[in-house]
Amino acid sequence: MPRRHRMRTALVVTAVVVVVALVTSALATALVLRRPLPDVQGTQRLPGLGAEVQVTRDARGVPTVVAETPHDLFLAQGYVSAQDRFFEMDYRRHVTAGRLSELVGVNEDALASDKVVRTLGWRVVAEQEWALLSDTTRAHLQAYADGVNAYLEDRDPGSIAMEYTVLGLRVPQRAPEPWDPVDSLAWLKAMAWDLRSNYDRELSRAITYQSVPDVARVEELFPPYPQDRNMPILTAAELTAGVQPAVAVDLDLTASDLQDALASADRALAAVPHLVGEGEGVGSNSWVVSGEHTVSGKPILANDPHLGISAPGIWSQVGLRCADVSEACPYDVTGFALAGLPGVVIGHNGALAWGLTNMGADVTDFFLERIDRDGARVDGGHEQLGARMETIEVAGGDDVEIAILSTRHGPIVSDVLPVNPAAQAPVPADAPGTRFAVSLAWTALEPGRTVDALFSLMTADDADDVAAAAALFDVPSQNIVFATTDGRIGYQAPGRIPVRAAVDGPVPSDGTWPRPGWDSRYDWQGWVDPAAMPRTLDPAEGFVVAANQAVTPAGVGPFLGRDVDYGYRSQRIRDLLTARIAEAQPVDVASTADLQTDQRSPYAQVLVPALLEITVEDPFDRRGQQLLRDWDQVMDVDSAAGMYFAAVWADVLELTFADDLPEGHGPTGDSRWLEVVRTMLENPTSPWWDDRSTPGVVEGRDDVLARALVQARRQLTAQIGSRTDDWAWGLLHVAAPQHPVLGGDGSPDIVRRVVNPSPQRVGGGSSIVDASGWDASSGSFAVTSAASMRMVVDLGDLDASTWVNLTGTSGHPASSHYDDQLEAWAQGRQFPWPYSGVAVEADAVDRQTLAPAEG
Repeated sequence: MPRRHRMRTALVVTAVVVVVALVTSALATALVLRRPLPDVQGTQRLPGLGAEVQVTRDARGVPTVVAETPHDLFLAQGYVSAQDRFFEMDYRRHVTAGRLSELVGVNEDALASDKVVRTLGWRVVAEQEWALLSDTTRAHLQAYADGVNAYLEDRDPGSIAMEYTVLGLRVPQRAPEPWDPVDSLAWLKAMAWDLRSNYDRELSRAITYQSVPDVARVEELFPPYPQDRNMPILTAAELTAGVQPAVAVDLDLTASDLQDALASADRALAAVPHLVGEGEGVGSNSWVVSGEHTVSGKPILANDPHLGISAPGIWSQVGLRCADVSEACPYDVTGFALAGLPGVVIGHNGALAWGLTNMGADVTDFFLERIDRDGARVDGGHEQLGARMETIEVAGGDDVEIAILSTRHGPIVSDVLPVNPAAQAPVPADAPGTRFAVSLAWTALEPGRTVDALFSLMTADDADDVAAAAALFDVPSQNIVFATTDGRIGYQAPGRIPVRAAVDGPVPSDGTWPRPGWDSRYDWQGWVDPAAMPRTLDPAEGFVVAANQAVTPAGVGPFLGRDVDYGYRSQRIRDLLTARIAEAQPVDVASTADLQTDQRSPYAQVLVPALLEITVEDPFDRRGQQLLRDWDQVMDVDSAAGMYFAAVWADVLELTFADDLPEGHGPTGDSRWLEVVRTMLENPTSPWWDDRSTPGVVEGRDDVLARALVQARRQLTAQIGSRTDDWAWGLLHVAAPQHPVLGGDGSPDIVRRVVNPSPQRVGGGSSIVDASGWDASSGSFAVTSAASMRMVVDLGDLDASTWVNLTGTSGHPASSHYDDQLEAWAQGRQFPWPYSGVAVEADAVDRQTLAPAEG
């Protein structure tokens, strides 16, 4: 055979082998991905069902479940939840039980998370809550668990979710354990953790004090709520209850051993995965407009919770309906659920719609503890520490044992992940105790009845029903806005809020600074009476806006906390609604959805006038500044000026504060920093403007602004190009939902491409109504939090309502419904949201019957 022919033959054979290998690999990949996809048609038999249950799914895979009894309804919901999102449920329960290492194997971050969650005792508290719940709620939770387990029965891990197959290549994988009702309760602890309000600001104050040892100067970085600019949710006329006084405490926060303990607590708490979201960009918009100002003549309610972005998204859409709605089977509800928890959390029934936003109530306090041997000092005495040992199993690795200590205030968090041996350093000889520790008091570590509240909301008809549910809604503290089909609108504040006593001293201790654990006067004194919590019904102005701003004016009503959103988002919504009403333009679903994606920047309104007064000498640099002159101050996805302004804002913060603040506590750029800079603009010689790294030179406001204008122009030139016509905010401001386990850098590229949806360019930004937040201290403009869903409910025609989810209904990457709502979400579009039986049936694409098991 000629040599050339042999070479050609060899090449062909090699090519065939490569092709066969690629085809085999592609087929294997397709099998791994598609094998777990559930059967959503035909009939499946479920043990425990009393009668047939009908499940229809629309074009986006959203299920509506129709059953004859509550037991069958929630059992079927559990089955459907497991079909669509079991791995997400399993991941969440591993996190909330401090067992993530069992799932992902030897991993430093997972082990750190497990240590902290075990220390906080989420699962322990969830187990204690079981006995507090009503018999009805326990029955619903058990039915849901039975439905989940009916789906898991006789299925190997690879047929449940592709994640188990991929993880099995790295660490041993066992068949998932049966779902337990307490797994559902523990998930609420994770939700409460991410929405716990001000603990990060409280810790940040104390840690900042080390580098800025002046309480007054530290407080300048945490300014009071701007009551004269941004209205609270309720006015003084709507609420006139008594005031809980702020308190103060005498502490020396400069001691090095105390600062080490605080830093250790900070590091430990940062180790917990955020299942809902993190940072001050986590919040929400909600508002409700009276029927006198709407096209339909009935109220319109809007809600879009701003949470972390993930794949799949946090929410799961579902409809739950009793075939015959009655006292025996009262559920006829649709909305947004959390996979792993029965029912819906936000949505509407046939009589009432409700939305939730984070209230910002201060429900956590750090206590500085003086530890001496195995006890804590209290009022000159000695109290034994609580102690228990726990074992963390690590898949493919050795078990890890940890000792968990606690004081009367809560678990000691500073000893979990010590920063360095100095955390154990002795304190001065004349101080009580031999070292400092930091414990955490948090309302969610007290057993509560929040799940009872959620089931009550699902069947609520009026304001009294909402108030009754709110009294049970312990954590997380959420603003509730609501509207009814008979035309009422209202607001209700729920939550378990601690009462703090008044004690004199130079350092505020109204929940904003750590408290001395060795003095019982600073212990919590009980809880705010639910009857005293702020509320309103049918306010005179015809609408309610609750978007994380202060609930009441300063000094009015029970003290809920000081560290809230600064109200620029909420005030923008108020202003637009007020203008529309003044111009006699009735509100409808479409205009409400448009308002949810408003992108006008309050940062630009505050800062641009000052930037335009600065003289920029170089013509090249000046072309950046010129973009701002005719800018409409809208952070549109295609805006060149918006991109430039965002870069200037980040540089202003870095140039002003980087030399003063400790690592990890830099300016993130959210509404707090907007208020800080706004007040500083009026003081051109504030010490904060000066760069301490340039001794002998004292910088002022104009020096910083000029440098930021030039620096931003050159940074964007290097990153995007010198032509400002090529700039667009969406080039840098990208929403990229990521799978929590397989979506990071530790996974192969092919896996990341499968599990992470295509990134989306978006507009908006922090403290903008279209709140796609980003962290100015990170060096990136990527979206870190955003509207996790959007919904608009028309109480005059529930079938005219609209909704959209962040990614999609399914948790399976191979499903067409994994991310089929993401593009619409990024573009600000919403989908029809049918509710009536006729409308749901007309929208059905897939039909499934769940039948009782034979025999």
